[in-house]
Amino acid sequence: MIEHQRLPLFTRYPRVGKTKTRLIPYLGAAGAAKLQRQLTPYVIRQVSHPQVDLEVQFTGGPLSQMRHWLGPHLSYRPQTAGDLGMRLTAAFAASFQAETAAALRKRLVLAIGADCPALGRGHIQQALTQLRQRDVVLGPIQNSGYYLIGLKQLYPPLFAHIAWGTDQLLDQTLERIRQLGLSVSQLETLQDIDRPEDTALWLKRCPPLLS
Repeated sequence: MIEHQRLPLFTRYPRVGKTKTRLIPYLGAAGAAKLQRQLTPYVIRQVSHPQVDLEVQFTGGPLSQMRHWLGPHLSYRPQTAGDLGMRLTAAFAASFQAETAAALRKRLVLAIGADCPALGRGHIQQALTQLRQRDVVLGPIQNSGYYLIGLKQLYPPLFAHIAWGTDQLLDQTLERIRQLGLSVSQLETLQDIDRPEDTALWLKRCPPLLS
């Protein structure tokens, strides 16, 4: 069966004082922006796959700045307004409605953030494999969110009335999946870079970059 595999990646242009704001008290505004500037292209390199269409879902700056930062070779789409649930809903809807996917019999879409340097091509491949057997695939992170969510079709209630950015996120999402009667598979738990204590993981992987 022919498949169309898409990978929307959510990120923000690294504007000083407007990105990685939770880390500003620890790294300073410039340091937090520098981390964002380094982390996003690193994750893109880690997850890029020749058979998966990666699309950068961006906010915080115009398209021209995004292309200058990450390169003109990538596909870009501005994020919609609203909370993360609304933005995820719009990203999945656009992926499932893409002209190139309209005539295909199966579409697999994985949405990821740009905050998890441990995420790699192997996780993407594993998620796609599991998604062929399940309705939803989740990649949990240690602070009770997720670094990846995969769907074969859009379920808007999955993203509605969720406590985004809290330690309830993963549990609420799993409960919503249960309420919708969907099957789910989970990848291994990874750590993202969102709190001061998380920066040690980035320094361990790429020590020269943040110095």
